[in-house]
Amino acid sequence: MLDFLVQNSIYVVLIIVLIIWSGVFLYLFRLDKKLTELEKLVAEKEEEER
Repeated sequence: MLDFLVQNSIYVVLIIVLIIWSGVFLYLFRLDKKLTELEKLVAEKEEEER
């Protein structure tokens, strides 16, 4: 197994980069979802104040 990883280190790097990018996209998706909910709450509060 170690021999495979040493000979094909580009695959190890590729897997690590894909994991990092997946984490970044997941974080941004969750952040966007939370911001959308907050925007709806603010819009509702503004409508109640009018």
